[in-house]
Amino acid sequence: MAKLNFGGTEENVVTRDEFPLSKAQEVLKNETVAVIGYGVQGPGQALNQKDNGINVIVGQRKNSKTWDKAVSDGFVPGETLFEIEEALEKGTIICYLLSDAAQIELWPTVKKHLTKGKALYFSHGFGITFNEQTGIIPPADVDVFLVAPKGSGTSLRRMFLQGRGLNSSYAIFQDATGKAKERVVALGIAVGSGYLFETDFKKEVYSDLTGERGTLMGCIQGIFAAQYEVLRSKGHSPSEAFNETVEELTQSLMPLVAENGMDWMYANCSTTAQRGALDWWKKFRDATKPVFEELYNSVATGKESQRSIDSNSQSDYREKLNEELKELRESEMWQAGKTVRSLRPENQAVEA
Repeated sequence: MAKLNFGGTEENVVTRDEFPLSKAQEVLKNETVAVIGYGVQGPGQALNQKDNGINVIVGQRKNSKTWDKAVSDGFVPGETLFEIEEALEKGTIICYLLSDAAQIELWPTVKKHLTKGKALYFSHGFGITFNEQTGIIPPADVDVFLVAPKGSGTSLRRMFLQGRGLNSSYAIFQDATGKAKERVVALGIAVGSGYLFETDFKKEVYSDLTGERGTLMGCIQGIFAAQYEVLRSKGHSPSEAFNETVEELTQSLMPLVAENGMDWMYANCSTTAQRGALDWWKKFRDATKPVFEELYNSVATGKESQRSIDSNSQSDYREKLNEELKELRESEMWQAGKTVRSLRPENQAVEA
Protein backbone atom coordinates (compact mmCIF):
# COMPACT_ATOMS: atom_id res chain seq x y z
CA MET A 1 0.00 0.00 0.00
CA ALA A 2 1.35 3.38 -0.99
CA LYS A 3 1.45 6.43 1.28
CA LEU A 4 0.81 9.67 -0.58
CA ASN A 5 0.88 13.25 0.63
CA PHE A 6 -2.49 14.98 0.33
CA GLY A 7 -1.95 18.65 1.12
CA GLY A 8 0.46 17.86 3.95
CA THR A 9 -1.29 14.77 5.32
CA GLU A 10 -0.12 11.28 4.45
CA GLU A 11 -2.85 8.81 3.50
CA ASN A 12 -2.89 5.15 2.51
CA VAL A 13 -3.94 4.52 -1.08
CA VAL A 14 -4.02 1.49 -3.35
CA THR A 15 -2.97 2.04 -6.96
CA ARG A 16 -3.33 -0.15 -10.02
CA ASP A 17 0.45 -0.46 -10.20
CA GLU A 18 0.68 -2.28 -6.88
CA PHE A 19 -2.63 -4.14 -7.27
CA PRO A 20 -3.08 -4.77 -11.01
CA LEU A 21 -6.15 -6.35 -12.56
CA SER A 22 -4.35 -9.70 -12.85
CA LYS A 23 -3.97 -9.78 -9.06
CA ALA A 24 -7.65 -8.90 -8.60
CA GLN A 25 -8.61 -11.71 -10.97
CA GLU A 26 -6.47 -14.16 -8.97
CA VAL A 27 -8.04 -13.11 -5.66
CA LEU A 28 -11.58 -13.41 -7.06
CA LYS A 29 -11.11 -16.49 -9.26
CA ASN A 30 -13.15 -18.77 -6.97
CA GLU A 31 -15.78 -16.17 -6.08
CA THR A 32 -19.23 -15.61 -7.53
CA VAL A 33 -20.05 -11.91 -7.27
CA ALA A 34 -23.81 -11.39 -7.08
CA VAL A 35 -24.85 -7.81 -7.92
CA ILE A 36 -28.21 -7.19 -6.27
CA GLY A 37 -29.82 -4.13 -7.79
CA TYR A 38 -29.49 -2.84 -11.33
CA GLY A 39 -30.42 0.80 -11.01
CA VAL A 40 -27.80 3.51 -10.38
CA GLN A 41 -24.53 1.73 -9.44
CA GLY A 42 -25.45 -1.83 -10.45
CA PRO A 43 -25.05 -1.67 -14.24
CA GLY A 44 -21.67 0.06 -14.23
CA GLN A 45 -20.18 -2.14 -11.52
CA ALA A 46 -21.57 -5.38 -12.95
CA LEU A 47 -20.52 -4.64 -16.53
CA ASN A 48 -17.04 -3.47 -15.55
CA GLN A 49 -16.49 -6.63 -13.51
CA LYS A 50 -17.84 -8.76 -16.36
CA ASP A 51 -15.50 -7.08 -18.86
CA ASN A 52 -12.63 -7.55 -16.40
CA GLY A 53 -13.13 -11.31 -16.36
CA ILE A 54 -14.81 -11.63 -12.96
CA ASN A 55 -17.50 -14.27 -12.43
CA VAL A 56 -20.40 -11.88 -11.90
CA ILE A 57 -24.14 -12.55 -11.84
CA VAL A 58 -27.05 -10.16 -11.44
CA GLY A 59 -30.03 -10.60 -9.13
CA GLN A 60 -33.14 -8.70 -10.14
CA ARG A 61 -36.93 -9.03 -10.10
CA LYS A 62 -38.13 -10.80 -13.21
CA ASN A 63 -40.37 -8.92 -15.66
CA SER A 64 -39.10 -5.54 -14.42
CA LYS A 65 -37.52 -2.75 -16.44
CA THR A 66 -34.20 -3.38 -14.73
CA TRP A 67 -34.39 -7.10 -15.58
CA ASP A 68 -34.92 -6.15 -19.21
CA LYS A 69 -32.02 -3.68 -19.02
CA ALA A 70 -29.73 -6.39 -17.66
CA VAL A 71 -30.75 -8.66 -20.56
CA SER A 72 -30.07 -5.89 -23.07
CA ASP A 73 -26.66 -5.39 -21.43
CA GLY A 74 -25.75 -9.01 -22.13
CA PHE A 75 -26.67 -10.86 -18.94
CA VAL A 76 -28.36 -14.18 -19.76
CA PRO A 77 -31.37 -15.41 -17.76
CA GLY A 78 -30.56 -18.68 -16.04
CA GLU A 79 -26.82 -18.24 -16.61
CA THR A 80 -25.75 -14.81 -15.36
CA LEU A 81 -29.13 -13.26 -14.53
CA PHE A 82 -31.37 -14.65 -11.79
CA GLU A 83 -34.25 -13.81 -9.51
CA ILE A 84 -32.91 -12.07 -6.39
CA GLU A 85 -33.12 -15.02 -4.00
CA GLU A 86 -31.42 -17.40 -6.42
CA ALA A 87 -28.61 -14.90 -6.99
CA LEU A 88 -28.24 -14.45 -3.21
CA GLU A 89 -27.92 -18.20 -2.81
CA LYS A 90 -25.35 -18.55 -5.61
CA GLY A 91 -23.23 -15.54 -4.67
CA THR A 92 -20.20 -15.77 -2.39
CA ILE A 93 -19.86 -11.98 -2.45
CA ILE A 94 -23.14 -10.07 -2.30
CA CYS A 95 -22.88 -6.60 -3.85
CA TYR A 96 -25.81 -4.89 -2.18
CA LEU A 97 -26.47 -2.03 -4.61
CA LEU A 98 -30.16 -1.34 -4.10
CA SER A 99 -31.29 2.11 -2.95
CA ASP A 100 -30.99 2.70 0.80
CA ALA A 101 -34.76 2.36 1.27
CA ALA A 102 -34.89 -0.83 -0.80
CA GLN A 103 -31.96 -2.29 1.19
CA ILE A 104 -34.02 -1.94 4.36
CA GLU A 105 -37.00 -3.67 2.77
CA LEU A 106 -35.00 -6.59 1.37
CA TRP A 107 -32.64 -7.04 4.32
CA PRO A 108 -34.45 -10.01 5.98
CA THR A 109 -34.17 -11.92 2.68
CA VAL A 110 -30.53 -11.02 2.20
CA LYS A 111 -29.56 -11.86 5.77
CA LYS A 112 -30.81 -15.45 5.59
CA HIS A 113 -28.48 -16.11 2.63
CA LEU A 114 -25.39 -14.67 4.36
CA THR A 115 -23.84 -17.96 5.35
CA LYS A 116 -20.45 -18.32 7.01
CA GLY A 117 -17.52 -17.08 4.90
CA LYS A 118 -19.55 -15.03 2.45
CA ALA A 119 -18.97 -11.30 2.01
CA LEU A 120 -21.44 -8.43 2.05
CA TYR A 121 -20.35 -5.52 -0.15
CA PHE A 122 -21.79 -2.01 -0.12
CA SER A 123 -21.06 1.12 -2.12
CA HIS A 124 -22.35 3.37 0.63
CA GLY A 125 -21.95 3.36 4.40
CA PHE A 126 -25.60 4.30 5.02
CA GLY A 127 -27.17 0.97 5.97
CA ILE A 128 -24.42 -0.04 8.43
CA THR A 129 -23.74 3.38 9.98
CA PHE A 130 -27.39 4.16 10.63
CA ASN A 131 -28.30 0.58 11.57
CA GLU A 132 -30.54 1.75 14.41
CA GLN A 133 -32.72 3.26 11.70
CA THR A 134 -32.17 0.64 8.98
CA GLY A 135 -32.03 -2.58 11.00
CA ILE A 136 -29.11 -3.79 8.84
CA ILE A 137 -26.91 -5.77 11.26
CA PRO A 138 -24.88 -8.47 9.45
CA PRO A 139 -24.05 -11.88 10.97
CA ALA A 140 -20.67 -12.01 12.72
CA ASP A 141 -19.24 -14.75 10.48
CA VAL A 142 -19.26 -12.83 7.16
CA ASP A 143 -16.96 -10.15 5.79
CA VAL A 144 -18.51 -6.70 5.46
CA PHE A 145 -16.85 -3.96 3.43
CA LEU A 146 -17.49 -1.23 0.90
CA VAL A 147 -16.11 0.27 -2.27
CA ALA A 148 -17.63 3.68 -2.95
CA PRO A 149 -16.88 5.09 -6.42
CA LYS A 150 -16.77 8.88 -6.27
CA GLY A 151 -19.38 9.41 -8.95
CA SER A 152 -22.44 7.90 -10.54
CA GLY A 153 -22.59 4.41 -11.99
CA THR A 154 -22.98 6.02 -15.40
CA SER A 155 -19.68 7.90 -14.98
CA LEU A 156 -17.99 4.76 -13.67
CA ARG A 157 -18.96 2.86 -16.83
CA ARG A 158 -18.16 5.69 -19.24
CA MET A 159 -14.71 6.23 -17.77
CA PHE A 160 -14.02 2.48 -17.83
CA LEU A 161 -14.86 2.34 -21.54
CA GLN A 162 -12.51 5.29 -22.09
CA GLY A 163 -9.69 3.40 -20.40
CA ARG A 164 -9.86 5.67 -17.36
CA GLY A 165 -10.91 5.07 -13.76
CA LEU A 166 -13.10 6.76 -11.19
CA ASN A 167 -11.46 7.21 -7.78
CA SER A 168 -13.08 5.18 -4.99
CA SER A 169 -12.91 4.88 -1.24
CA TYR A 170 -12.87 1.53 0.52
CA ALA A 171 -13.58 0.47 4.09
CA ILE A 172 -13.76 -2.73 6.10
CA PHE A 173 -16.45 -3.03 8.76
CA GLN A 174 -15.99 -6.69 9.57
CA ASP A 175 -13.21 -9.16 8.70
CA ALA A 176 -14.54 -12.61 9.60
CA THR A 177 -12.43 -14.61 7.16
CA GLY A 178 -9.11 -12.82 7.40
CA LYS A 179 -9.43 -12.11 3.66
CA ALA A 180 -11.60 -9.00 3.74
CA LYS A 181 -8.73 -6.66 2.78
CA GLU A 182 -7.70 -8.54 -0.36
CA ARG A 183 -11.33 -9.16 -1.31
CA VAL A 184 -12.38 -5.51 -1.06
CA VAL A 185 -9.30 -4.17 -2.85
CA ALA A 186 -9.70 -6.74 -5.63
CA LEU A 187 -13.33 -5.72 -6.07
CA GLY A 188 -12.34 -2.05 -6.09
CA ILE A 189 -9.96 -2.69 -8.97
CA ALA A 190 -12.46 -4.98 -10.73
CA VAL A 191 -15.27 -2.39 -10.74
CA GLY A 192 -12.96 0.10 -12.45
CA SER A 193 -11.47 2.29 -9.72
CA GLY A 194 -8.55 4.48 -10.74
CA TYR A 195 -7.18 4.28 -7.22
CA LEU A 196 -8.61 3.44 -3.80
CA PHE A 197 -8.30 5.49 -0.64
CA GLU A 198 -8.93 4.19 2.85
CA THR A 199 -11.82 5.32 5.06
CA ASP A 200 -14.43 3.83 7.38
CA PHE A 201 -18.18 3.38 6.99
CA LYS A 202 -19.13 6.37 9.12
CA LYS A 203 -16.74 8.81 7.45
CA GLU A 204 -17.78 7.59 4.00
CA VAL A 205 -21.47 8.22 4.59
CA TYR A 206 -20.99 11.48 6.48
CA SER A 207 -18.82 12.95 3.71
CA ASP A 208 -21.04 11.49 1.00
CA LEU A 209 -24.31 12.88 2.35
CA THR A 210 -22.65 16.25 2.99
CA GLY A 211 -21.19 16.35 -0.52
CA GLU A 212 -24.45 15.41 -2.25
CA ARG A 213 -26.42 18.03 -0.36
CA GLY A 214 -23.53 20.47 -0.65
CA THR A 215 -21.18 21.36 -3.48
CA LEU A 216 -21.85 18.31 -5.64
CA MET A 217 -25.59 18.80 -6.09
CA GLY A 218 -27.68 20.83 -3.65
CA CYS A 219 -25.40 23.80 -3.09
CA ILE A 220 -24.35 24.17 -6.70
CA GLN A 221 -27.96 24.23 -7.90
CA GLY A 222 -28.74 26.83 -5.23
CA ILE A 223 -25.79 29.01 -6.26
CA PHE A 224 -26.66 28.64 -9.95
CA ALA A 225 -30.25 29.67 -9.24
CA ALA A 226 -29.25 32.66 -7.10
CA GLN A 227 -26.84 34.13 -9.65
CA TYR A 228 -29.16 33.42 -12.58
CA GLU A 229 -32.09 35.12 -10.82
CA VAL A 230 -30.00 38.19 -9.98
CA LEU A 231 -28.81 38.53 -13.58
CA ARG A 232 -32.34 38.13 -14.94
CA SER A 233 -33.70 40.69 -12.47
CA LYS A 234 -31.08 43.17 -13.71
CA GLY A 235 -32.23 42.84 -17.32
CA HIS A 236 -29.90 40.18 -18.72
CA SER A 237 -31.37 37.76 -21.25
CA PRO A 238 -31.89 34.07 -20.37
CA SER A 239 -29.12 32.96 -22.74
CA GLU A 240 -26.63 35.47 -21.32
CA ALA A 241 -27.56 34.64 -17.73
CA PHE A 242 -27.22 30.89 -18.38
CA ASN A 243 -23.93 31.21 -20.23
CA GLU A 244 -22.38 33.33 -17.47
CA THR A 245 -23.76 31.11 -14.70
CA VAL A 246 -23.54 27.51 -15.94
CA GLU A 247 -22.25 27.00 -19.46
CA GLU A 248 -18.91 28.75 -19.10
CA LEU A 249 -18.30 26.94 -15.82
CA THR A 250 -19.11 23.42 -17.03
CA GLN A 251 -17.67 23.67 -20.54
CA SER A 252 -14.65 25.92 -20.11
CA LEU A 253 -13.54 26.40 -16.52
CA MET A 254 -14.20 23.15 -14.63
CA PRO A 255 -12.26 21.07 -17.16
CA LEU A 256 -9.25 23.27 -16.33
CA VAL A 257 -9.81 22.70 -12.60
CA ALA A 258 -10.06 18.95 -13.23
CA GLU A 259 -6.87 19.07 -15.28
CA ASN A 260 -4.58 20.91 -12.89
CA GLY A 261 -6.34 22.62 -9.99
CA MET A 262 -8.13 25.88 -9.19
CA ASP A 263 -5.02 28.05 -9.40
CA TRP A 264 -4.38 26.66 -12.89
CA MET A 265 -7.85 27.66 -13.97
CA TYR A 266 -7.40 31.13 -12.47
CA ALA A 267 -4.02 31.49 -14.22
CA ASN A 268 -5.67 30.77 -17.57
CA CYS A 269 -8.28 33.51 -17.21
CA SER A 270 -8.01 37.25 -17.72
CA THR A 271 -6.34 39.41 -15.09
CA THR A 272 -9.72 41.09 -14.46
CA ALA A 273 -11.34 37.69 -13.80
CA GLN A 274 -8.43 36.68 -11.58
CA ARG A 275 -8.66 39.83 -9.46
CA GLY A 276 -12.41 39.50 -9.00
CA ALA A 277 -12.26 35.80 -8.10
CA LEU A 278 -9.43 36.31 -5.61
CA ASP A 279 -11.28 39.22 -3.99
CA TRP A 280 -14.63 37.40 -3.66
CA TRP A 281 -13.99 33.70 -2.96
CA LYS A 282 -13.42 34.14 0.77
CA LYS A 283 -16.66 36.12 1.07
CA PHE A 284 -18.54 33.22 -0.43
CA ARG A 285 -16.69 30.79 1.86
CA ASP A 286 -17.61 32.83 4.92
CA ALA A 287 -21.24 33.20 3.80
CA THR A 288 -21.75 29.49 3.13
CA LYS A 289 -19.64 27.87 5.88
CA PRO A 290 -22.39 28.19 8.54
CA VAL A 291 -24.78 26.41 6.17
CA PHE A 292 -22.26 23.58 5.71
CA GLU A 293 -21.85 23.33 9.50
CA GLU A 294 -25.62 23.04 9.83
CA LEU A 295 -25.68 20.45 7.05
CA TYR A 296 -22.91 18.30 8.58
CA ASN A 297 -24.61 18.35 11.97
CA SER A 298 -27.87 17.29 10.34
CA VAL A 299 -26.03 14.34 8.77
CA ALA A 300 -24.15 13.37 11.95
CA THR A 301 -27.25 13.42 14.15
CA GLY A 302 -29.14 11.13 11.78
CA LYS A 303 -31.70 13.72 10.67
CA GLU A 304 -30.75 13.45 6.99
CA SER A 305 -30.76 9.65 7.00
CA GLN A 306 -34.15 9.51 8.71
CA ARG A 307 -35.63 12.01 6.26
CA SER A 308 -34.25 9.96 3.37
CA ILE A 309 -35.70 6.73 4.78
CA ASP A 310 -39.10 8.31 5.51
CA SER A 311 -39.33 9.98 2.11
CA ASN A 312 -37.93 7.23 -0.08
CA SER A 313 -40.00 4.45 1.48
CA GLN A 314 -43.32 6.11 0.60
CA SER A 315 -45.42 4.32 -2.00
CA ASP A 316 -45.72 7.52 -4.06
CA TYR A 317 -42.02 8.41 -3.76
CA ARG A 318 -41.36 8.14 -7.50
CA GLU A 319 -44.30 10.35 -8.40
CA LYS A 320 -43.23 13.03 -5.92
CA LEU A 321 -39.61 12.80 -7.08
CA ASN A 322 -40.63 13.23 -10.70
CA GLU A 323 -42.63 16.33 -9.77
CA GLU A 324 -39.61 17.87 -8.05
CA LEU A 325 -37.35 17.02 -10.97
CA LYS A 326 -39.96 18.46 -13.33
CA GLU A 327 -39.81 21.74 -11.40
CA LEU A 328 -36.05 21.88 -12.04
CA ARG A 329 -36.31 20.76 -15.65
CA GLU A 330 -39.07 23.25 -16.54
CA SER A 331 -37.51 26.22 -14.75
CA GLU A 332 -36.48 29.05 -17.06
CA MET A 333 -32.81 28.54 -16.25
CA TRP A 334 -32.70 24.89 -17.30
CA GLN A 335 -34.98 25.45 -20.27
CA ALA A 336 -32.54 28.12 -21.39
CA GLY A 337 -29.79 25.58 -20.81
CA LYS A 338 -31.51 23.07 -23.05
CA THR A 339 -31.40 25.55 -25.92
CA VAL A 340 -27.80 26.53 -25.15
CA ARG A 341 -26.72 22.86 -25.16
CA SER A 342 -28.44 22.32 -28.50
CA LEU A 343 -26.23 25.03 -29.99
CA ARG A 344 -22.94 23.36 -29.05
CA PRO A 345 -21.05 22.39 -32.22
CA GLU A 346 -21.12 18.69 -31.32
CA ASN A 347 -24.91 18.82 -31.16
CA GLN A 348 -25.32 20.44 -34.57
CA ALA A 349 -26.37 18.39 -37.57
CA VAL A 350 -23.44 17.76 -39.89
CA GLU A 351 -24.02 18.96 -43.42
CA ALA A 352 -23.54 16.33 -46.13
